[in-house]
Amino acid sequence: MFSAQTIALIKATVPVLQQHGEAITTHFYQLMLREHPELKAFFNEAHQAHGTQARALAGAVLAYAANIDRLEALAGALPRIIQKHVSLGVEAQHYPIVGQCLLRAIKEVLGDAATDDIIAAWGEAYTALANILIAAEEQVYQDNAAKSGGWRGTRAFKVARKEPESDLITSFYLEPSDGGPLPAFQPGQYLTLVLNVNGQELRRNYSLSDAPGKPWLRISVKREAGGLASNWLHDDVQVGQELRVQAPAGDFVLDGATRPLVLVTGGVGITPAMSMLEASAASGRPIHFIHAARHGGVHAFRDRVEELAAQHANVSATYVYEQPRDTELPHTVGRVNQDLLGQHLPADRDVDVYFIGPKPFMQAIYQIGRDLGVQSNRLRYEFFGPMEAIA
Repeated sequence: MFSAQTIALIKATVPVLQQHGEAITTHFYQLMLREHPELKAFFNEAHQAHGTQARALAGAVLAYAANIDRLEALAGALPRIIQKHVSLGVEAQHYPIVGQCLLRAIKEVLGDAATDDIIAAWGEAYTALANILIAAEEQVYQDNAAKSGGWRGTRAFKVARKEPESDLITSFYLEPSDGGPLPAFQPGQYLTLVLNVNGQELRRNYSLSDAPGKPWLRISVKREAGGLASNWLHDDVQVGQELRVQAPAGDFVLDGATRPLVLVTGGVGITPAMSMLEASAASGRPIHFIHAARHGGVHAFRDRVEELAAQHANVSATYVYEQPRDTELPHTVGRVNQDLLGQHLPADRDVDVYFIGPKPFMQAIYQIGRDLGVQSNRLRYEFFGPMEAIA
């Protein structure tokens, strides 16, 4: 794909990116969002403020540079990027803006070290990657629009029901305003809401928390301290109100295997796992559902999980409370540890473990799973925000 000279120049920047990559990507976001404020809606300001967006992009740029001569090594990362871009409504016209700002950031941070030849090589490398993503994303947009009940862009949905699930989480049952059908989706996928809050456009991903095939799409939203979108949804959005919604997206999905399934969730991470549980409870597949919460007041969907366990002999559950209140009786107190998880894994470790929650929780579960002998490709997870290192 690239000339030997381009490959050599890109490879030569790897040590520099290791040292200065985060400074470059931080400057890139500042530059782009200052000069193109219309793109702010595509980025969560909390991820910007905490630096997770810049760190994730720095890691991606470094990986691209290090593997420029063997791009097949990056193939596994592309589906998630493509799905995230499609969920947010990223279009072909956005890529030149990103490219121009990224090259400027490289030049402005590195100064004279970023020679004209290096900038030209990075321009070529960026354009090639952009073209791959544009083509792949366009195909997904077309596929989404072509399927029964599908659409491209945003579609108006009304809030048919709004139900509290815990002290912090509320479910929103969304039905299409046009009365048309809903598309099939895969358990674990999410919706993107395109919101206007006090004149500011926001785009937020929320996991689908019910099974496919229902006459609604359900999301369950945690009220985040200081969260502009989540607090607006909780406090201001009422039944009957319309919301603009992007089509379901995401590649963290339940596969069709029949081997035992263990779902391990922390906090609001329970939402995609509920979709997986609702969709697979009647399958006969052995399922154990482990949920960790601070206490019962913030434990969503407990009654529904117990109802499914009572209806289906293949489903069982364990609840772990870190700080149970006086009248609460979780199965265990503390945190999910190796002993607890090990009790629910088959001896041959032929199992799928799906886990999602706060980053420290997921790092712990991943390490526990590896220590217990579960294959890394059977440990499946997703970050709510930008992808970060799990191990």
